Amino acid sequence: MILVTGATGHLGNVLVRKLLSRGERVRALVLPDDSCISLAGLDVERVSGNVLAPPALERALAGVEIVYHLAGIISILPGAESLMQRVNVEGVRNVAQAALQAGVRRMVQVSSVHAFRRPAQRRMVDETEPLAVAGTAAGAYDRTKAEGTQAILEVVQEGLDAVVVCPTGIIGPHDYLRSEMGQTISEYRRKRLHLLVAGAYDFVDVRDVVQGVLAAGAQGRSGELYILSGTHITLPKLHDLVQALAGIHSPKLVLPFNLALAGARLAELGYQLTQLTPRFTSYALCTVHDSALFSRAKAERELGYHPRTLRETLADTIAWQGAQGLRSGNRK
Repeated sequence: MILVTGATGHLGNVLVRKLLSRGERVRALVLPDDSCISLAGLDVERVSGNVLAPPALERALAGVEIVYHLAGIISILPGAESLMQRVNVEGVRNVAQAALQAGVRRMVQVSSVHAFRRPAQRRMVDETEPLAVAGTAAGAYDRTKAEGTQAILEVVQEGLDAVVVCPTGIIGPHDYLRSEMGQTISEYRRKRLHLLVAGAYDFVDVRDVVQGVLAAGAQGRSGELYILSGTHITLPKLHDLVQALAGIHSPKLVLPFNLALAGARLAELGYQLTQLTPRFTSYALCTVHDSALFSRAKAERELGYHPRTLRETLADTIAWQGAQGLRSGNRK
């Protein structure tokens, strides 16, 4: 039996689909109020529980050989620090301790490249980069992912066999719950003026991350971290590629970083007053402005990890969104 936490999310449901296609028995830990639309029609055992409730984890881990821990909180909005601390740090520690007590053969933790400290100058980041723990993190998300990674490595010292993978920005099909990047790609398909910011990031196909996660479970070295990166691209070029693949062309306006940052800070103040989600946040802008490069050499060498082209990923994403009837501003 294999347990997947965070199974209803983008990465989670694609991992579940892949495991089922290999004939594996899969159990999904889902929150009581989770939308399970992404698991509809899949032959998966659903267990209601929360990573913050150890008794529920004990029940979910009964008879489990491998656990893939994907549950986590991703937020670039102000005010989510407490929840991220609980889920991304305490939740990881709870799952790791429960897995150790249950005698699970292996645990794979999905962290993030945000767990690594951001270099002062733009350069290649690999697994030797220090973790972004308190005092060195660019934001609460970075810090909690770093502390969660640190937490599982501490349980490894107690005897748990565990591997950590750190993907970059995940995109691709089967994005049922509309991730931020999924909504952005959908937005780029609209014929209208698009306001963009000068910056870049690394994006990776969700299906390639799944392959990296499975390879880490099969052949990764216990206690090791593996970066799963894809293609580094500027946001204006990403916009143009989406439009070219969608067969449309609309104008774009690229805002200077300082102007966009000032607007983002005002938008964050407005969010605190109105709860209207800002288009950009200062944290997100600083992330793309830093434009760090992430090396996947270790994953290629030890896991046989080789991501597909960004063009293929975007073409498949656009086709999937079209088949789902998804347009910007719509959920279906």
